[in-house]
Amino acid sequence: MTTENKLPVEAMPQITWDDSKMETTYANVCNVLGTREEIMLLFGANQAWQTQQSEVKVALSNRIVLNPYAAKRLMTLLELGLREYETRYGELKL
Repeated sequence: MTTENKLPVEAMPQITWDDSKMETTYANVCNVLGTREEIMLLFGANQAWQTQQSEVKVALSNRIVLNPYAAKRLMTLLELGLREYETRYGELKL
């Protein structure tokens, strides 16, 4: 049996997730920018509490820079994760 990248299953390395230096940041806003070489994800928090504001300020907290291949893998994983979420909790409407 082979995996997507055509390596025999026996040759696949064991992955260990080291979370010892991981930080957690809350974001309720995300934006995506890109160039030919990279995709940037900008995360932040919307500071607006009133719905009728003419200007909304977003305090950016994190920028994640990915190469296009990693961005595509992230997109696939997010789609799978959201599909599972909606199966459990119902469809998200935008």
